[in-house]
Amino acid sequence: MGSEMCIRDRIDRLRIPTFETLPKDLPVFPLSGAVLLPGGHMPLNVFEPRYLNMIEDALKGSRLIGMIQPIKERDEHLLPDGTKLYEIGCAGRITQFGETDDRRYLIVLDGLIRFRVEEELGAVDGYRRVRPDFSPYIHDFDIDDTINDEQIDDRDRLLSAMTRYFDLNGITADTDEIAESSDQDLITTLAMSCPLDPGEKQALLECATTFQRGELLTSILEIAAYASASLSSDLRQ
Repeated sequence: MGSEMCIRDRIDRLRIPTFETLPKDLPVFPLSGAVLLPGGHMPLNVFEPRYLNMIEDALKGSRLIGMIQPIKERDEHLLPDGTKLYEIGCAGRITQFGETDDRRYLIVLDGLIRFRVEEELGAVDGYRRVRPDFSPYIHDFDIDDTINDEQIDDRDRLLSAMTRYFDLNGITADTDEIAESSDQDLITTLAMSCPLDPGEKQALLECATTFQRGELLTSILEIAAYASASLSSDLRQ
């Protein structure tokens, strides 16, 4: 029973902040290889004491947490305090919360708006905080209104690249269900869930529009699939 969830709660979705009420300081969760996008949903299993503190403080306040990637070398496994962060992250709102009886927090973050780090503030209870500048990304709030204006230029090409990438990397997924998603959901889901290089993930996050993100994602998947196919061919020779 030690790992079973004993409390589960869905946070009131109606209390979403407006641009004017966004916080002046933001707790951040540095996590390599994981990006949150506006409109996306990210489940997290939180167990480090400092991040448990962060979740508790966020629930008492705005319920917002900034997901941001650390800049680190591939061979670094630990992230010491003070690791440099990328300049761009995404604020997510805690919309689901659960606690296990071994004191882990299981949460879901809904991506709300990207931010640029203006400066890093002093740590609180072990977790890092930044002063965010949300102003370059105010249109992230209008994401639902802009979907129809930013269709994928070649949806079939993206789906073909996705299928080939999944097959060559042994990824099991319901591709038929994924294919039925809207352009926005398709791009967001693939960009967040595919095991891409952290730098590629960051580039997808920083794309100015959904259209540009779809174009870049298609190219990344095609290149990755080609590389996997070439490697498999070399190993068979």
